[in-house]
Amino acid sequence: MKIARFKVGNGPAQLGAVAGGDVVSLAALDLGDDVVAAAMLEPAARQAALDGAETWALSDVTLLAPVARPPKFLAIGLNYTDHIEEGGRPAPEYPMFFNKQSTCVNDPNADVPIPAAAPDCVDYEGELGMVIGVECRAVSKADAASVVAGYTVINDVSVRDWQRRAQTMTLGKSWDGHGPCGPWLVTTDEMPDPHGLRMQTFVNGELRQDTTTDLMLFDCWDQIETLSTVCTLEVGDVIATGTSSGVAAYFDPPKFLKDGDVCRIEVENIGWLENRFVNE
Repeated sequence: MKIARFKVGNGPAQLGAVAGGDVVSLAALDLGDDVVAAAMLEPAARQAALDGAETWALSDVTLLAPVARPPKFLAIGLNYTDHIEEGGRPAPEYPMFFNKQSTCVNDPNADVPIPAAAPDCVDYEGELGMVIGVECRAVSKADAASVVAGYTVINDVSVRDWQRRAQTMTLGKSWDGHGPCGPWLVTTDEMPDPHGLRMQTFVNGELRQDTTTDLMLFDCWDQIETLSTVCTLEVGDVIATGTSSGVAAYFDPPKFLKDGDVCRIEVENIGWLENRFVNE
C-alpha cells in the first residue's frame, strides 16, 4: 500500500491510501497522521479501513512528508561507484554515514530555499529512502528487511561549499528544507525488495541522474546492519541510501541549482518528488 500524509485545504494532517489518482482516507485506523504506525499494521487491517472511506483526487490535496520530524535523518555518502569516480575519490572500505538534521525535512512538492548565505553551490542528490518501523539494535543483514516500515523518495539537497567546511559534511547537508521526502511511503508488503529500481533525477526536464538501486556499494541491508551495530534505530528514523553520478558539482561547468529551477526525482514503483528551488 502507498500511505500518504496529506491535508485538504488548511485542514490538519491525516492519513490516506493512494490508489491511482485518488487518496482514500485511513481515518478509521485512528492513528492520526502516523504513517509508520499504519505501515506496520497487517495489510488486511489497512484494507478494511478503506471501506466506505472519504476519497479525494490527488490533485485536490497537499501531500506532506511521510515523517514530519524523524528521530534521526541518516544518510550515506559515496555509495554508488559512478558517483565515486566522477569525484575522483577512492571507494570507501566501510559505509560512510553522516547526519542531516531533522529540520531539513520538506514536503514532496514544496519550494526548497536556496540560502542567502550560500547561493551558488546548491546541489541535488536523488536517493531511495528507507523508514524504520521497529525500534532495534544489532540487526543482522539477514534480518534487516524486517525492521523497515517502507520506502520513499528523498532529495539529499547539498550546499557544497558548506559541505567542504567540515569533514562530517553535516553543515552542508542540514539546511532547513533541504530534505524533501515523499510523495508517500510504500509498505514492505507491496515492495519487499527495494533493490533493482530505476532512479532518475531531472532538472527543468533535463535528465541529470539515471541509475538502479542494485548498484549500491553497500546495499540497504548492509546499511541497517552497520547503523544498528552502533546505535538504536528508532521508529520513524529516515535513512537516505546514496546517490549516483550526475550531481551538479561535477558538470563542467557545474550546473548548480538557481532560482526557479525545478528538480524532479523519480524512483520506480514508488513515485516522485518535484520541488521548485527559490531564493531565500
